[in-house]
Amino acid sequence: MNTSHAIGLDIGGTHITAAVINKAEMKVLDFSLCKESFDSNLPADQVMNIWKKVISTSIENSRVKDITGIAICMPGPFDYKNGICWIKGQSKYEHFYGLNIRELLLKTLGFPADFPVLFENDAVCFGKGEVFKQQENLSKKVMAVTLGTGLGACFIDKGTSISSGNSVPADGEIYNLSYKDGIAEDYVSVRGLLSHYKSLSDTDLNNGLELYNRAKNGDRQAILVFERMGEELATVVIPWIKNFAADHIIIGGKIANASDLFLSSFNKTIQKSGSKIEASISNDNEVAALLGAVSFLCD
Repeated sequence: MNTSHAIGLDIGGTHITAAVINKAEMKVLDFSLCKESFDSNLPADQVMNIWKKVISTSIENSRVKDITGIAICMPGPFDYKNGICWIKGQSKYEHFYGLNIRELLLKTLGFPADFPVLFENDAVCFGKGEVFKQQENLSKKVMAVTLGTGLGACFIDKGTSISSGNSVPADGEIYNLSYKDGIAEDYVSVRGLLSHYKSLSDTDLNNGLELYNRAKNGDRQAILVFERMGEELATVVIPWIKNFAADHIIIGGKIANASDLFLSSFNKTIQKSGSKIEASISNDNEVAALLGAVSFLCD
């Protein structure tokens, strides 16, 4: 049997993960998972060379020759149909605004201009992938949230992503919902955590990992920052959990690795609202996102 394979890419503000995926079985091929952290604010050509290295290593390690497409999870704002990046003022991809990422990537890889490349929102890919991983979710209404340099979300009804209509926010996005003195992502994201910690301690930290380590070492202000973020995430999602009538909320993204610091306050706030939704933390964000992305090539 001739099985086709695709490259799945999970691209975030500080990392890229690639894997070769067997499309028939929706499985990541052994040894093909490859990841690298990088500064997405580097010039575009340097970023593309990092992507090329990771993709090439993944293909080489998979020993597969018949790659039939590339599926990419990408944060927004982004023109997913045409492959154009509209990220601006988010402390990531500062040199990519207005660029056609499809054309750039194919040129960098030396692939033909008509090679299939599909882009999808990173949170939507994560949510779809979690449904593939947990088959019981195929019969449910699931809200998936990604926490990292940004705040992503998607709404999935019996395996289908819903991004329009009255039951979900515009485009299925929650990062830009009005919240306090700004938008939700100003508070529920790495920059939100670091900003809150700075306001409490007058200390600038470089990244979320530093903050996490401080919290794990007993820094009360760091612990408080994560607990407050749990409350704020719950406050942001509660209206949409109810509107969508979600059965299950799945939390992923880099910050999900700190769930021991925020999940309790998140659940308490949810319970106070009267919601009985089941909440879970993804145990494998990256594989879920990659499977979700490639699933769109199979639709």
